[in-house]
Amino acid sequence: MIKEVLKQLWKDKFARIALIVLGVIYFALLTADFIAPYSKDFSDRTMAYVPPSKVFTIDENGKFSRPYTYNYIREFDQDNLEIKYSLDRKTKHYIKFFKNGHLFSTDRGGRIFLLGTDINGRDVFSRLLFGGRISMTIGFLALFVLFPIGLLYGGISGYFGGKVDMIMMRFAEAIMSIPSFYLLIILASILPSGMTSTQRFLLIVIILALIGWAGFARVVRGMVLSIKNQEYVQSAQAIGASKFRIITKHILPQTTSFVIVAMTLSVPSYILSESGLSFLGLGIQQPDASWGNMLKEAQEFTNILYRPWLLTPGFLIFVSVLAFNLIGDTIRDVLDPKSKVR
Repeated sequence: MIKEVLKQLWKDKFARIALIVLGVIYFALLTADFIAPYSKDFSDRTMAYVPPSKVFTIDENGKFSRPYTYNYIREFDQDNLEIKYSLDRKTKHYIKFFKNGHLFSTDRGGRIFLLGTDINGRDVFSRLLFGGRISMTIGFLALFVLFPIGLLYGGISGYFGGKVDMIMMRFAEAIMSIPSFYLLIILASILPSGMTSTQRFLLIVIILALIGWAGFARVVRGMVLSIKNQEYVQSAQAIGASKFRIITKHILPQTTSFVIVAMTLSVPSYILSESGLSFLGLGIQQPDASWGNMLKEAQEFTNILYRPWLLTPGFLIFVSVLAFNLIGDTIRDVLDPKSKVR
């Protein structure tokens, strides 16, 4: 079935583009240490808010040249009371490829910032790659917690029915009634300030998963109620198969189509949740990077007008979420029998 789904995905033009885009993003994140010109801890405070570096391939004589760039000179405009940057055209800094363990870098003394820098003089391009590792993996980590719990809980509730089903569903509804956003705000306020970003990251994953499984379990429970009366389930009961085996081997596998679609469509929501929490200062904390806390710097009106490169994390969030949704919609069309009849 997976092979057929992938085949149909590749046939769909928009899903194919989405797969390619996500493939490029995850490849870049996986090889961030090689692609990024600077380490995740790099900072040069004298280079705060430097605009993207200009790369030249034609020299002053109009001839083609090896790619090179100029460093920026920081100047203070006393008339307008603002800091300005201009190119230092006295010294060329040639771009080197596959040197010092990086895809590209400059010769000694040179600086290259493809997407400019932030307020602390950190390279935005490098931080996008390292920060994306958190933003783009949190959804999958949450699914590993959420879906096993939701599947088993919903399967048991639907199979046994009666009082067991009533008690389990009332508990699930109580979990669903918890306002997850406000719960996270409360937790963020009472958590020790000394927690590392890794600990916060794991906590966010666990909390989002423990709150989100209830809604998924309700859907699974409804599917199990209709599946448990099928002949093959009754046959398994007749030969004396245990209830746990019937649920895990005969009933839950029939929900595979729904689970695949639900997983695909759930990843974007977790990407947005992490980004939103980090944007509000409740998630990954500085100096560690995530697309959410990087985007926080762009909330100032002056930064949007004069430093648009700070909006790049928001663009990547938009592209990633759109790509996952396109893939999820296509998978739903492939696995939905009604869509095949049309």
